[in-house]
Amino acid sequence: MAIEKSPKPVAQQANDELGKSPVEMSNEDGEKGSAVEGYDVYVDPVLEKKVLRRLDKRFAPLFCALYFMAYLDRSNIGNAAVAGLRTDLGLTGPQFSVAVSVFFATYVIFMVPFVLAQRWLKTHRAIATMACAWSIVTICTAFVTSYGGLLACRLVLGICESGFFPCISLYITMVYNRQEQGLRFAYLFSATAFSGMFGGLVATGITRIGKVGSLGAWSWLYIIEGLISLTVVPWAFFGLPEFPARAKWWTPEERDTMERRELKRQEYMGANHFEWSQVFSALRTWRLYTGALIQFFQDIILYGFSSFLPSILRDGLGYSTLEAQYLSVPVYLLGGISFFVAALIGDKWGLRGSALFVLDIFAVVGYAILLAVENSGVRYFACFMIALPLYCGPGLNETWIVNNTAPHYRRATSLGISQAVGNVAGALPTGPLVLAGVGHHLHGADRDSDCALQDGEQEEGRDPGGYSA
Repeated sequence: MAIEKSPKPVAQQANDELGKSPVEMSNEDGEKGSAVEGYDVYVDPVLEKKVLRRLDKRFAPLFCALYFMAYLDRSNIGNAAVAGLRTDLGLTGPQFSVAVSVFFATYVIFMVPFVLAQRWLKTHRAIATMACAWSIVTICTAFVTSYGGLLACRLVLGICESGFFPCISLYITMVYNRQEQGLRFAYLFSATAFSGMFGGLVATGITRIGKVGSLGAWSWLYIIEGLISLTVVPWAFFGLPEFPARAKWWTPEERDTMERRELKRQEYMGANHFEWSQVFSALRTWRLYTGALIQFFQDIILYGFSSFLPSILRDGLGYSTLEAQYLSVPVYLLGGISFFVAALIGDKWGLRGSALFVLDIFAVVGYAILLAVENSGVRYFACFMIALPLYCGPGLNETWIVNNTAPHYRRATSLGISQAVGNVAGALPTGPLVLAGVGHHLHGADRDSDCALQDGEQEEGRDPGGYSA
């Protein structure tokens, strides 16, 4: 279907009326952030699909690569532990748990300030800078020789990564419409699953090689993965435009379509102009705290399980170091696939809460099997059950938040706080508890089964978008 005939495109008519571009309007409009009054902005569905495909080709691989490396660099301590880190540094069990958890101390503290600082920062440049910083810290971790040095590196790594997820999430809301965001968040969280899978494969190969020179296998693991992270930095620096609608690669027809999408996006997502009233408005709504609580319980399973899975397989199920590394790969793979399926269901039918509730039941059963059964094969199967909601939980909850909160800085505040509260779960002692006599592992025993509390909720005066409980 072609765009309706008119002397000028609809988006350009709106621009002429107000004397500014749609992007400038998104930065200057008031809190309601509605599209230009008096104009029914039409977007040709054929052109929109073409633009959406180009957006995905440009941004989806980059978003996945960035989040893939961010999560790999924070969670590879689990693979490093079974590759000799604990032995070389002389770490006790409690010390290792602290080393894993201390990352989240600075990660949580600096997250909200980073979100609010986007008023002054250029998001696309900030993302590239953070990626460069965490890559360097990862490489430096390879050369630590003491428990204190490991803690210092983990604390600095938390600072470097603290602003990344909120920045990349808000960038997604600037590019994609509401009904398109679930799948794009699935790309992000599936990247975390694939990072675990990739980390297991790399660790398997490096463990086979063993010590090279004066550095053990775990040191080479950090060096190799840190160098891989550095290769993504130039891609992020040059591949993320400050204003996607103004990117040079668009044809005039595609740019007009992007501007129309921007106007329609403002109808429900709101404008980008900063006002402190938006921050205080977010803090006054009970939905923020409900979402943050849900995020907390979902992150307990994510961080406790993903960080310690190799240790669970080796110390709890009795597999060798090499077997533990490669047996973790299919578990992470299933977690990534399940999120893609749940995201597609959520985007098409709005059943995010229903899908999450059902998947969480599998996790509850999986933990029960780990505790009650002694057969290693059955307990390995239980790991697959736990993996089903592993990445769905945090990802679907964050999609709810960004879909149903506006305008821009109210959404940014809600996202930052929910992430900060959720990541407190990573700072808790959710490491493996080896039960006396049986060697079972229990992580975050209390699971929140009422994960669908937000399902069907909406912002005051806003359409819920078909979300059903």
